[in-house]
Amino acid sequence: MSDLIKYFREKQMKESSEAILQARCPYCSMQCSMELIEERIVKRNRFKAKPNKQDPTSEGRLCMKGLFAHQHVINGERLKTPVVNIDGEFVSVSWELALEVIAEKWRDLQEEYGKDSIGVYGGGSLTNEEAYLLGKFARVGLGTKYIDYNGRFCMSAAASAQVAVFGIDRGITNGLSEIADAKCIILAGTNIAECQPTMMPYFRKAKKNGAFIIAIDPRETATTKLADLHLKVKPGMDANVVIGMLKVIIEEDFVDHSFVQERTKGFAEVKEQIKTVSLAMIEKETGISQADIEKAAREYGKAETGMVFTARGVEQHASGHQNVRQFLNLVLVTGKIGKHACGYGAITGQGNGQGGREHGQKADQLPGYRSIENDEHRKYIASVWEVDESELPRKGVSAYEMMEKIDEEEIKALFVMASNPIVSTPNSLFVQKALEKLDFLVVVDMFISETAKMADIILPCTSYLEDEGTMTNLEGRVVFREAERKAPQDVKHDWTILCELGRALGKEKWFSYKSAEDIFNELRLASKGGVADYYGITYERIKEEKGVFWPCPKEEDNGTKRLFESSFMTTDSLASFTNLEFQYPKEAPSKKYPLVLTTGRVMEHYLTGVQTRRSQDLLQRSLDAFVEIHPNTAKKYGIEEGKLIRIESVRGTAIVKSRYSEGIREDTIFVPFHWGDIQSINRVTSPALDPVCRMPEFKVSAVAIRPVHQQQKEEEKKYKVLTG
Repeated sequence: MSDLIKYFREKQMKESSEAILQARCPYCSMQCSMELIEERIVKRNRFKAKPNKQDPTSEGRLCMKGLFAHQHVINGERLKTPVVNIDGEFVSVSWELALEVIAEKWRDLQEEYGKDSIGVYGGGSLTNEEAYLLGKFARVGLGTKYIDYNGRFCMSAAASAQVAVFGIDRGITNGLSEIADAKCIILAGTNIAECQPTMMPYFRKAKKNGAFIIAIDPRETATTKLADLHLKVKPGMDANVVIGMLKVIIEEDFVDHSFVQERTKGFAEVKEQIKTVSLAMIEKETGISQADIEKAAREYGKAETGMVFTARGVEQHASGHQNVRQFLNLVLVTGKIGKHACGYGAITGQGNGQGGREHGQKADQLPGYRSIENDEHRKYIASVWEVDESELPRKGVSAYEMMEKIDEEEIKALFVMASNPIVSTPNSLFVQKALEKLDFLVVVDMFISETAKMADIILPCTSYLEDEGTMTNLEGRVVFREAERKAPQDVKHDWTILCELGRALGKEKWFSYKSAEDIFNELRLASKGGVADYYGITYERIKEEKGVFWPCPKEEDNGTKRLFESSFMTTDSLASFTNLEFQYPKEAPSKKYPLVLTTGRVMEHYLTGVQTRRSQDLLQRSLDAFVEIHPNTAKKYGIEEGKLIRIESVRGTAIVKSRYSEGIREDTIFVPFHWGDIQSINRVTSPALDPVCRMPEFKVSAVAIRPVHQQQKEEEKKYKVLTG
C-alpha cells in the first residue's frame, strides 16, 4: 500500500506546477498590487494572494476583495465563446459570425435611422487604454454622439464641482501620504473602512498623530467609529450643515485672509450672504445640533493643516454639484489647499473611476479632459485621430438620459462594455422596460449579467489577470496592471474586441493597434496640452517609478503629486467661491412613503456584484441584500429581524432581509446595491438628476416598508374577495 501511495504522490508532483503572477486588484480605486501564486494540482487551480510590500499606495495591504478576486476568473459560469440569443437560449457561435452579424445590424440601423441610432455605454473599470479606445470607437467607428458610462453615477458631481472651482478634476489633490500630518480631517458621506479598506491606515495614523476627525453620515459605520465627532445628518442635508460651519468660520474669523485675497474670487458675496444664515434653522432641518456644527467648524477652522474628503453620500444627489461646492468653500475660506497635509479628495469608487473619465467616455468629453463642444479641442483630437473635425459628433446625453432616449426609441441599438445598467441605474424597472424596446443589444462581459441576459449577442472578455494596461488610482497616480495569466482560447481583450469591430465596420485604419501600449502612446498624444495631460508618462516610466502622477506634460517632469501649490488651473488662476444655496432632496417623505431610503456598499462586494457574487468566499460572507433599520422603526412597522421585507416607492419594489442597527437614524433605512432581480434596490431609487452634472439622486428616496408575510395575507384576502 505504501508503494501505491508513493506512486500517486510522485504522479501528482509531475502533473503539478506553480506560477507567480504579478497582479493588481480589479476592484476599488486604491488599485492595490500583489503577487498571485497559482498552483496547478492535477487539473485543479489553487491560488494564494500575497500583497506587494513595495506598493507606494497600498503600502503592502490587501482587503478581502483583493485576496479572493481571482475566484471569479476561474468561476465555471465564465463565458468562453461569443453567444447569440436564439429564442431565449444562448448558443455559442464563432467570433467571425458574431462580428459579421453585429456590423451588419449596426450598418442597417444607421442607414435607416441615422448614426445616432446606436448608443455606447461604458464603465469605470476599464483600463485607460480601453476607456480611451471606447470613446474613439463611438465617435470614429460608429460616428454616434450617444456615449456615456457608469462613472456618471460615481464621480460626476465631484468632477464638475472641482472643474468649476479649481479648473481641474483629480480625485485627491495631494498624495495619500500627507493624510498622516493633517490635524483635522472631514470624512463626508464616505465609508472608507468598507469601500477602500486599505486606505484606512492613513487615517488611523493621522488619529495617532493627534488629528481631530469629523464624520458626516446618517449611519454609524466602521468609518464613523474612528471619528471624534459624528454628525448624523439627515440624508440630503450635507450642504446645509457645511453652510452652518461656514457661518461659524467666517464670523469667528478662522479665515485665511491672505489666501482668500490673493488666490480666490467671490468671497465678498459669500461673506454678505452668511449674515442671513440661521444656525437654529439649520439645526432643525439637518438634525445636527448647533453646538455640534460650531464644534466641527472650530476644529477645522483652527487646525494648522486639514483635509476634506467626500464620496457618494454627498455626491449622489440631484444637488450633488452644489453639495460638493459648499465643501470646497470650506477648503478655500481656510486656505487649506496647495500645501502639505492640506487639500480635498473625492474618494473614487470604481477601479479606474479617475482614468475612465478623463479620456472620452463621458458624453461631453474628449481625451485629456477636453470638451467635445470646444472647437479648438475638437480640431486637435481630429488631427490626432486623422479625421475631419466636422465628422466628430457633438455632445450626447448622460447615462440615465440615454435610457430615456432608448425608451423614446431614438436609440435603436446599444453596445455595453464593462457595465450592468439594469442593476446600477436608478429607476431600474423603467430601464429594463426601455431596453426591451431595443432592436439590438450587444454586451461585452465575462458573465451573463442581468443586462447581458437581455442581449442579442454577448462577447466574452478577458479578466484583470489576463488584460494588461494602465489604471489611474484615487490619488492621481497612473499605474501599470500586469496580465501574466494566459486567457482562455476563445476570449478576447476589450481593446481587441473594439479593434475587430472597427475592422468589421470597414474602419481598420483607425483601429489597427497591436498592443495596449500602442493605444497608450496614442492616448498620450491625444491628452497632450489638455487638463489631464499624460504626454510625459510612458510604460517604461510607470514600471520603473511604480506609477506617475498626472498632470505630467513632459518625460523629464516628475509628475504632479500635490496640486495648486502656486496657482489653480482656471483661466485666471483663481479658485471660485460659490453662492450659499441651501439644498433639499427632490423627494420628501409623505404619509404614503414615510421613510428615507439611502443606498451604498458593503466590504464584500463591488458595484453590481457580477464578479464578487461569483467569488465563493466573498458571497459566503455576504450572501443576500439587506435593509439596515433602527429597532424602533422596525417595531413601528412590524418588522422582525432577519425576515424578508418589501420596500416600495412610486417607481417599484424590492424585497430584502431586515437587519437591526441602532446606529442609523430612525427616519432612514439603508440598503446596499450589489444585488440584482428582486433584491435590486435600484428598482426603488429616484432618477431625479443634478442640473449641472446629471448625477441621479440615489441617496434620497421616499419609501414605505412592510413585512412580506403581511403583503401575502392582504393579497390572499383580496383574492378571496375577487373569487367569492
